[in-house]
Amino acid sequence: MSILFPTTAAAHPTEHPELERALEALVAHKQEWATLPLPRKIALLEELKRGTARVAERWVLAAARAKGIPEHSPLVGEEWASGPWALQYGISQYVRTLRCLEQGGPTRLPKGAVRQARNGQVVVDVFPSSLYDRLLLSGISGEVWMEPGVTPDNLHEHMATLYREPPRVGKVALVLGAGNIAAIAPLDVLHKLFAEGQVCLLKMNPVNEYLGPYFEAAFRPFIEAGFMRVAYGGGEVGAWLCDHPVVDAIHVTGSARTHDAIVFGTGAEGAQRKAEDRPRNPRPVTSELGNASPTIVVPGPWSAADLKFQAEHIATQKMHNAGFNCIAAQVLVLPTEWDLTQALADAVEACLRSVPNRQAYYPGAAERQQNALKAHPEAELLEKPGDEAGNVPRMIVPDVPSGNRADFCFAEEAFGGVLAETRLPGADAATFLKNAVAFCNDTLLGTLGANLLIHPATLKELGPALEEAIVELRYGCIAINTWTGVGFLLSQLSWGAFPGHARNDIQSGRGAVHNTFLFDRPQKSVVRAPFYPFPRGLRHGQFALLPKPPWFITNRQAHQVTRKLTYFEADPSPFKLPGIFFSALRG
Repeated sequence: MSILFPTTAAAHPTEHPELERALEALVAHKQEWATLPLPRKIALLEELKRGTARVAERWVLAAARAKGIPEHSPLVGEEWASGPWALQYGISQYVRTLRCLEQGGPTRLPKGAVRQARNGQVVVDVFPSSLYDRLLLSGISGEVWMEPGVTPDNLHEHMATLYREPPRVGKVALVLGAGNIAAIAPLDVLHKLFAEGQVCLLKMNPVNEYLGPYFEAAFRPFIEAGFMRVAYGGGEVGAWLCDHPVVDAIHVTGSARTHDAIVFGTGAEGAQRKAEDRPRNPRPVTSELGNASPTIVVPGPWSAADLKFQAEHIATQKMHNAGFNCIAAQVLVLPTEWDLTQALADAVEACLRSVPNRQAYYPGAAERQQNALKAHPEAELLEKPGDEAGNVPRMIVPDVPSGNRADFCFAEEAFGGVLAETRLPGADAATFLKNAVAFCNDTLLGTLGANLLIHPATLKELGPALEEAIVELRYGCIAINTWTGVGFLLSQLSWGAFPGHARNDIQSGRGAVHNTFLFDRPQKSVVRAPFYPFPRGLRHGQFALLPKPPWFITNRQAHQVTRKLTYFEADPSPFKLPGIFFSALRG
């Protein structure tokens, strides 16, 4: 999460005169951007891709140093994947869409991609969308579900509206960048530029402002043309920009507290305004604000190998990026009557204990853990409180009663090393899944992302009950046998809260980003992956070639695989594939 009023002070805040000049430049060029021909926009994206490749190595090493990751550790792979690779991949998808529009037709969808769910909702298969997608992320698929009212016949009317009906007046957007995942801020900027047609001022978060110079270097063509600027500073700079008269729209990745401070103000007056839904800031504010993310484990005939692999999977969902992820697993939803429930819980704990602890680079981790510990003094501590090394305090909270909606683990985002376990009844997989869906929808904070782990035999057993669960789950991204973090990385998918949060009860936010097919009314995205890793899956008739994924915190080649993927995306070539496959199989 990003914090608009952080405890970490910016080293070199941008002074007001320089901010004024930046905004003046954006105002001067906002109409030009709104009407800029597609070939010029595509050329700028291609230049951005080359610029990102030029700074990628230095960007990743700077992030690793800031987060206390040794230079040659496999964990550096997290910075490659969720930094320059994610940005490069997003650029490629925007280029693909704009080229389709340049050719005079609607955004091209893969053949046979559009279907209707049993409840009538339109579902569009958007990943894989190329041969390289099928080869490099074999077995992974992604789909975007549209809001009710979108039909197969009118779907194209709800795509790329900006390019059919260009705005008559350009606009200036303020993006308040995230401090945790490097690619969030530049991808949010791309969304404002290419999906909403707005020039953009990016204010870096003080936590990762060291990345600003790399972003400025990569985005130099946009900056020189007057379509983007980068600013630095803490709460004072952010608050000043939010109230500036030339700012037309605001996007923030952060906490609900940050959102409410922007929209309603702070203190007693802000609280009163929020209660009355009477905003002090009249601008449209979109936001991505995190949640108490669930991982639902559906009972099934898991083997010992399945338990070990999925325990690594759950540990990754918890501790990727040291746990500082808006969709880090926080609540492990387990079946009471499954004979393997305790074995899986033990395997997850063993995996967490087996991996090195991480530096608590994001402010407040110890305090948030202490709040969880006050609520649950019975929790299992994996480290002593107040770790002198400054590491992330990790703890497991077993058997949290599912009926207490006010429990800290359900009602607050821990944003760190807290993993809670809760158990729900269900004599069979379908009953348990129905109970789990109701629990997640009605009890847990937020609607950003939910994970489901389901054995292939159980998938067959569930039949239509799985789709019913997907329909009912009120989350912006649902991951089946993978992690919602993959939904973030695949920019064809929409990313954001489930639609419908009230402004004064914002939960996980409003609006969606990424969504490079430019759907106007996405409701949720669903990403699926194989249950078994390659080659073990071959013994079970699964022909996907995906080995242990490179985002796993236990992958020994993650840094090699993701670095190669980044440079492949910058300049795709079949001659680069063998090296990627070789590293991937050794993970």
